Amino acid sequence: MTIPLEPHLPSSSSTSSTSSLNASINFNNNRMSPVSSADVLATAPLRGPLEPNAFELEEVEPSSATITPAELALGREDRLRRRSQYKRGVSTNTSSASSSSFQVEDDTTEESSEDRMGAGRAIGTRSRRNKKVNDDDDDEVYGVDHEHGRGHGHHRSGSGLSEARRMVKERIKSPLISGMKLEDLRDQLEIGIEKKFAPLNIPPHRRLQTAAVALWALFLPLCIILLLLTLSFPPFWLLLIPYFIFIRFDTAPDNGGRAQEWARRGFLWRYFAQYYPCSIVKEADLPPDRPYLFGYHPHGIIGMGAFATFATEGTHFSEYFPGIKPHLLTLESNFKIPFYRELIMIHGVGSVAKKSCANVLAQGPGSAITIVIGGAAESLSAHPGTADLTLKKRFGFVKMAIKAGADLVPVFSFGENDIYEQMANAKGSWVYKIQRKFQKVFGFTLPLFYGRGLFNYNYGLMPFRHPIVSVIGTPIHTTRDSHPSEEYIQEVQRQYIDELMRIWDKYKDLYAKGRTRELTLVE
Repeated sequence: MTIPLEPHLPSSSSTSSTSSLNASINFNNNRMSPVSSADVLATAPLRGPLEPNAFELEEVEPSSATITPAELALGREDRLRRRSQYKRGVSTNTSSASSSSFQVEDDTTEESSEDRMGAGRAIGTRSRRNKKVNDDDDDEVYGVDHEHGRGHGHHRSGSGLSEARRMVKERIKSPLISGMKLEDLRDQLEIGIEKKFAPLNIPPHRRLQTAAVALWALFLPLCIILLLLTLSFPPFWLLLIPYFIFIRFDTAPDNGGRAQEWARRGFLWRYFAQYYPCSIVKEADLPPDRPYLFGYHPHGIIGMGAFATFATEGTHFSEYFPGIKPHLLTLESNFKIPFYRELIMIHGVGSVAKKSCANVLAQGPGSAITIVIGGAAESLSAHPGTADLTLKKRFGFVKMAIKAGADLVPVFSFGENDIYEQMANAKGSWVYKIQRKFQKVFGFTLPLFYGRGLFNYNYGLMPFRHPIVSVIGTPIHTTRDSHPSEEYIQEVQRQYIDELMRIWDKYKDLYAKGRTRELTLVE
């Protein structure tokens, strides 16, 4: 729709300004594009300078590009938004005021004769009719004379077309925040972000629980700091050199560590397990007359539930299964870190290498190992509300149990994936590719996760308080065979998966009410 603009009051000395006022605004697909004055003059009817009504506004026949009701509604929404800002006392810049002034009104809109006596007035008064705010700024742009009630057409004629071009460029340059002030944009971005800080009047036992989890999380960095400090003082080298040699030839990680009952029963782990809290659901008795291989699912980000259940007495494991001596197995690289290796080995933690598994299971009846089957690959799928397991192609633990004559016991921990939030890393994304490449090189991966803090509930590296319930299922008996066939290995794995799915189906409505999807075997 093209609207030619002509001044009402001709002047003998303003021939050039009259031609410059012949501008039009083309509304097409809700976008504004200026049209040259030559195009307007070519389509306008020819009239003499002294002909009566020579400078009256022409009735323009509706073109094919008429304004739709949706476009008109958008203009009204913009006017209502600006009117609401005026009432709240929020000032608007001249660019947003000018952009809203180029809205087309309905033909039935009533305008006074004085409002139509200036081209700038005819366009600009619609956005200021109900409320006069920022009069000085608007008067400067539109040339409004409040005393005489008319616009200064000469000022508007010289800058109207350039002003329209400038606004169009601004809209194209920044379509997201055009017409929006920085303060409004910041307020919208902060919607939904609630900063929650821990109150001061927290019971002492909850503070002890938080301190226990924080201390466990700081074990590794504290040991590294201690190592750097001792390395910086030459007198300590007399102790460090023999210790490094001892680490090189120490075989304790391949034999289930150096488990100490006093360490497993330490008061620290009671508060550690109560933080989430962690608990055990027993499906069947485990007689201590044979070895056992516990398969733990899912891995989670760190495997807090696995440590609390099988490396400590925080969940009273020995009371549920008397005579069973569990050993949680982890990556061999953890036993290369001085001081830290000693802390985990006194809790019965050993290496997950094949040699280590065979040595522990060969220690006799009642010996048991716990393997987090999914490993580092499964940690990348640890998102709250999900249970994506890496299990389809895992046959090594089944073969190990058959060779040792150990019963397989599936363990599913509800809530393990819910204690941390992980950044989006869908398969095929560049984040996921980098994480998998890192895993292939170093043997472990680095999930991009976050939790809560010591003094807030929103951001930090502390895990969220979410119950972790470890359901220990019915054991799957295996027949000892040093050279098992592939068919037998696959059959035992199928029984293992069936038992794991049974546990999920039985307890998912009780311990996984907030799940977003069902248990899935992704690999």
